[in-house]
Amino acid sequence: MKPINDRVVVKPAPADKKTSGGIIIPDTAKEKPQMGKVVAVGPGKDGNKMTVKVGNKVLYGKYSGQELSWKGDDYLIMREDDILVIL
Repeated sequence: MKPINDRVVVKPAPADKKTSGGIIIPDTAKEKPQMGKVVAVGPGKDGNKMTVKVGNKVLYGKYSGQELSWKGDDYLIMREDDILVIL
C-alpha cells in the first residue's frame, strides 16, 4: 500500500477484551481504539514534508479515517492532520 499526498495508513491497536477489574467486554460493546501504528506514509502535499514516519505509534480522533480491510487485516487511511499525537 502506498498512500498519496498527505495520507497515512494506520493499523489500529486491538480493542481491550477485559476491563481493569477483569470483566470481559463483549464484541458489541467494545469501543474502537484511538491508537495505532503507522504502516505507510504518503509523500506530502504542496511541498510540505510529512511529520509522521512508518513505525510511529499515534493517537487519532475517534471518528478519523476511512476503514479498509486488506489481506485479512483492518487499517485506517487518514490525513496527517487527523493525527493528534505521536507517542
